[in-house]
Amino acid sequence: MNFDDIYAQILYESQNISVLEWISTLAQVMSVIFAQRNHIWVYPTGILGVLTAAWVYFFAAHPPLYAEGFLHLYYCGISIYGWYNWKMKIDDSSLIYPIRWCTSRERTSGIVLFLATWLIISLILSQWTNSDTPYLDAVVSASAITAMWWMTTRKIDNWLAWIFSNFFAIPLNFYKGFYLFTFMYLLFLILAYIGYRQWLLMYKSSES
Repeated sequence: MNFDDIYAQILYESQNISVLEWISTLAQVMSVIFAQRNHIWVYPTGILGVLTAAWVYFFAAHPPLYAEGFLHLYYCGISIYGWYNWKMKIDDSSLIYPIRWCTSRERTSGIVLFLATWLIISLILSQWTNSDTPYLDAVVSASAITAMWWMTTRKIDNWLAWIFSNFFAIPLNFYKGFYLFTFMYLLFLILAYIGYRQWLLMYKSSES
């Protein structure tokens, strides 16, 4: 397939983007922007975005992107937990979970979580589903699971995990024909880098 064929396919598919894809994309973009600003609205907008995305991945993809679909259901559950954590305060001015780097133990635990979930998801997808992208799907899912876990306690490392996850989500969604989601993850990759820089500045400011 040459460039003209790819462009024609993108143009054709872009005219058939569903309402749910638009809703999910806009909600998730807003969620990332709120996350950059360390604003608690990251979670309600994120929940709307991930639930609509889960529907798309389960019922619009052929064959379904099982790991991505279940990943977005996980996003919903972990977002409720993160929403609760972000609201917790020691007093009127001090958060229980301010912006911080992971400790060595937390970072090691996150890497172990990534490797374990990648192995489990890839084995499930390759052995018991009709997924045609089991290993790439598992990489995106496992790294995003780790990123969301770190985000619930405002760890700067979450942005690095998002950068890694979005990098692989771009070709995955392009291959499956979700061109709006492909663009969304490209935007997420850029926003994740910006978010990393912003949180780093906020952390340094709080330490000075």
